[in-house]
Amino acid sequence: MTSKKSLNFFQIMTMNFGFFGVQFSFGLQQSNLSAIYKYLGANESELPMLWLAGPVTGLVVQPIIGAISDNTWSPTFGRRKPFFLIGAVIASIALILMPYSNSLWMAASLLWILDAANNIALEPYRAFISDKLPEKQYSLGFLTQSFFTGLGTTMANFTPAILVSFGVFALSDKMESGIPLTTLWAFLVGAIASTLTILITVFTTSEYPPTQEEIIKIKKSKKAGVISNTVKEIVIAFKEMPSTMKQLFPVMFFPWYAMFCYWQYLTSALSLSLFDTLDQSTVSFNKAQLLTGNINGTYNIICFSIAFLLLPFAKKFGPNKLHFFSLCLGGIGLIGLPTLSENSILFSIPINDGITISNIYLISFSLGITWASMMSMPYQILANSIPSNKTGIYMGIFNMFIVVPMIIQIFSMQFFVYDYLLGKNPISVIQLAGIFLIIGGIFSLLIKTSDQSKIK
Repeated sequence: MTSKKSLNFFQIMTMNFGFFGVQFSFGLQQSNLSAIYKYLGANESELPMLWLAGPVTGLVVQPIIGAISDNTWSPTFGRRKPFFLIGAVIASIALILMPYSNSLWMAASLLWILDAANNIALEPYRAFISDKLPEKQYSLGFLTQSFFTGLGTTMANFTPAILVSFGVFALSDKMESGIPLTTLWAFLVGAIASTLTILITVFTTSEYPPTQEEIIKIKKSKKAGVISNTVKEIVIAFKEMPSTMKQLFPVMFFPWYAMFCYWQYLTSALSLSLFDTLDQSTVSFNKAQLLTGNINGTYNIICFSIAFLLLPFAKKFGPNKLHFFSLCLGGIGLIGLPTLSENSILFSIPINDGITISNIYLISFSLGITWASMMSMPYQILANSIPSNKTGIYMGIFNMFIVVPMIIQIFSMQFFVYDYLLGKNPISVIQLAGIFLIIGGIFSLLIKTSDQSKIK
């Protein structure tokens, strides 16, 4: 068996640099896709179905690509790097074409391609850590990926605002389709970031060749059929799922349903709440789209700034209670959206003539803590409940706890909730998201971690 050498900090940064590009792409989607759909003529009630690509491709592509990359080896290209590069190239093409969409079907089709490509690049990156690093450096490797996740998403959210702030474009500068030029250039920057950062990883990081035993296993797996073996293992894992993991389903369901509501409807909710319009042809709607990016970027900054600060609270109060508090905080922030405005000053930063922060950013501050908890506490609870020799497959199944609520949200919002339950009001959608965050927090208090003592 090949002995893995410890890497220095710079080497770990470069091997994970491609994560920045992938998350930049995801960040562009979160803040701009609903607005792009609106510019192309979509109604608010149609938005959920147009977001279907993300959860479906995540549900299907990630486990398949993970299994295939496990059983891939090329002396020239390696095991994981071919998937990084293929995903990045396809994603870059989709990012370049997206702002040039002249119809809803074109934009929606490109989103399916973009999400599939991002998942092709993303899934092997998790395994890349265990492939390349010795066990003592696993934590640093995954923390580096978390850092690039936050940085990539933040930069994607703020790029349009930066272009406006520096006078490169005005809010009123648009393409014929109505899509702002700031959106076009943000996607072009994303395309460059997606490919360039992956290329840095590909050309600076080598992969260990498989051992003779692994080569034999790869050949056997190809003969037996990788997909059929994977499906069989997943079915067995479902049957043997620890009870603590089962209890985590509602804890994941309600917050992820809520976050998909938030990403889909925040721009429309801000436009209606702050400017009393849902007309995508107005400058006010453009301002709401820009503000969406700023709010999302800010909550990502807060998330990764305070993530490590949550650890002592988790140790003192337990991950369950901390998660309850964090989800409730975000829920209260979203429920209070109609009471927030751009004109009410929260505080001022003493730089130059002073930078004022309005109370609309209370959403960012509360949701930043919520997001930090969602990215860590459920996984901490999960890690204590599953057998160590099945961590990979149960982590894969846990991804279903995320995408299944998204798929349910899409169909329920599309055909019932938005029109009939919420009266076609995007503000009500955001408030429903807040309520669901609080419900998820309540379920976290009900988790009993009795599985831990039973694991052998």
